[in-house]
Amino acid sequence: MEEKELRRYSRVVVDGDEQASSRAMLRAVGFSDEDFKRPQIGIASTWAMTTPCNMHINDLAAEAADGANKAGGKGVIFNTITISDGISMGTPGMRYSLVSREIIADSIEAVTAGEGFDGLVAIGGCDKNMPGCIMAMARLNRPSIFVYGGTIRPGAKRRDIVSVFEAVGAKSSGKIDDEELLDVERTAIPGPGACGGMYTANTMASAIEALGMSLANSSAQEAISEQKVDDCRQAGEAVLNLIREDIKPLDIMTREAFENAIAVVIALGGSTNAVLHLVAMAREADVPLTIDDFTTIGARTPLLADLKPSGKYLMSELIEIGGIQPLMKRMLDRGLLHGDCLTVTGKTLAENLADVEDYPAGQDVIRDFDNPIKPDSHLAILYGNLAPEGAVAKITGKEGLRFEGTASVYHSEEEALQAILDGDIQAGHVVVIRFEGPKGGPGMREMLSPTGAIMGKGLGADVALITDGRFSGGSHGFVVGHVTPEAAVGGPIALIEDGDTIVIDAEAKQISLSISDEEMATRRQAWKRPASPVKTGALAKYRNEVSSASEGAVTIPPPWDD
Repeated sequence: MEEKELRRYSRVVVDGDEQASSRAMLRAVGFSDEDFKRPQIGIASTWAMTTPCNMHINDLAAEAADGANKAGGKGVIFNTITISDGISMGTPGMRYSLVSREIIADSIEAVTAGEGFDGLVAIGGCDKNMPGCIMAMARLNRPSIFVYGGTIRPGAKRRDIVSVFEAVGAKSSGKIDDEELLDVERTAIPGPGACGGMYTANTMASAIEALGMSLANSSAQEAISEQKVDDCRQAGEAVLNLIREDIKPLDIMTREAFENAIAVVIALGGSTNAVLHLVAMAREADVPLTIDDFTTIGARTPLLADLKPSGKYLMSELIEIGGIQPLMKRMLDRGLLHGDCLTVTGKTLAENLADVEDYPAGQDVIRDFDNPIKPDSHLAILYGNLAPEGAVAKITGKEGLRFEGTASVYHSEEEALQAILDGDIQAGHVVVIRFEGPKGGPGMREMLSPTGAIMGKGLGADVALITDGRFSGGSHGFVVGHVTPEAAVGGPIALIEDGDTIVIDAEAKQISLSISDEEMATRRQAWKRPASPVKTGALAKYRNEVSSASEGAVTIPPPWDD
């Protein structure tokens, strides 16, 4: 490629007499004469001191910029936002978490397009950073690589953030005292990095690597490690190769690549949020993908990883045995992945995996195919008179495959949590939390506090929870989220009454309210939408624009009508 073609976008900004003012501004931020002849690489850093997940990312961004510079480009670091799910969990602030995914995508798109970057490296650490970065890459369709900021190291006694949420439930039931709760709080988070189980951050990092948008093992490195530093430098170098080879995100993010991502998420026992985010990412890439694809792929893909929250091991322990690359090699050999998908290395997935060694003998983090934790997916897409547009259940089988119980209905997460802590929820109850969907919240909060409290009280196998909100990747138990249509638009979840019988059947893929159609119609006719407390600002804009959770809760407007 000629030099000007390598600078497809930046030359519009810096070439010619008429752009002298642009060059003058750039000289002030460190550009030299030679830098104007180089492809400009935007380095999107999600650094913030708002969360340990991202507190180290500016250092990683500097490494990525250095890699780009040494490979013949000019790295330019810029920032976008992050909101900590773990900190905002259980508070009104959590309403901004999913909203931040859209803000991150918008801001990366705006800076990259506005500044005329020729390529992009985006580094994300917390849950919404990752899909937000990929959504922006799909929109921009400029040579791009995603780098995961890395997982946190385990705390004392192999504790992590979910240990804290479950300790709250344990204390409320008298299983631990104030001193032990404080000890868990003080030792669970030892430093930088994303939450340490196969929660949403590690799930999405793995999905993006399987999608082909990260370098090998980017998803399976600790935040504070030489491997992660090398990953960032190599990403900076690799994006220059993508520019030279004219390989863009939409060349990589094909339908088959998304199928690979889904299959890997299932094998790892990943978060329900992967359903929401992968559908949203595919929407941005104009790839046809629906929640029903998780059922189709899930029918042939076993759950193999014994990872938290429902399993035994942390991400750091998976890293010790080789990360997800050996798992992907096994899946490829088994015919569960599409090996001909292009990746950011410039090679196909099969070529990347050709020389990957298998896991060491004796490990039990990843099961063999003849001894799966579950022979099919733990992510069940349920339909029925309670969810005519679908719901997402996370059921590993350890909590059973069918639950029938009596509804206890709450209009917010806070109400439900207090009832659980007060002992109002007993075996046989189905906790119903509504008006927490994308529009109803607004913002679709995660229900880790209630699910953590249920597990901490020892009720995980005896109590179910359903919601039009969503779950943290750290949630486990008999839980069903993303119930659509949501309560705020008059979905059937809005019509449940205390004492109703609810049946959740993971094998039949059904969720139903045991009342007659006539009774359902009577309740619907009497129903009135409650007033939203949100009138202005980002939440109001989100509420007015957001789609259903079954469509990824995206805010993409309809095509302009010419």
